[in-house]
Amino acid sequence: MSLSIRNQLPATVVSVTPGEVMATVQGRLSGGQMVTAAVTMSAVKELGIGEGSEVTALAKATEVALATGEVSGLSIRNRFPGTVTRLTLGAAMATVVIAIGGDQEITAAITQDATAELGLTEGSRVTALIKSTEVSLATA
Repeated sequence: MSLSIRNQLPATVVSVTPGEVMATVQGRLSGGQMVTAAVTMSAVKELGIGEGSEVTALAKATEVALATGEVSGLSIRNRFPGTVTRLTLGAAMATVVIAIGGDQEITAAITQDATAELGLTEGSRVTALIKSTEVSLATA
C-alpha cells in the first residue's frame, strides 16, 4: 500500500502501556530515538502490537511543529532534534525536511511566515515536535 503520509518511520516496539480505551506504544527508531504513539487498545490487539513488534510510525507533515531553541515545559512526547536538509518554499506554505539521525528524515509542512520567523535555511538546527496522539501505527 502506498500512502501520501510523508513521515513513515520504521520502529521496534519497546513497550506498550495499556489503558481502558487507549494505549501508549513506544518504539525505537534505527537512529536510537524513541517515538511514542497513543492508539486505541482495539488497534493494539487487532494489529498484534507487543514488545518486539516491528511497526511503522506515521505522521502527516502538517502535524509536525518545529522549534529552533531549547524545548522544555511541553507535553509533546515526540521531540526529534535534527538538521534541515531541504527547504522548499511555496506561496503560502513551506516543506521542511529534517535529518534526525541514521537514515531517517521527518518532513514538516509549515507556513511561509513561520519559516521566515524561525529564520530557517538548509543547515539550520531544529527540533521536530509531534504529539503522540497524532502518530498512527502500521504493521506489515
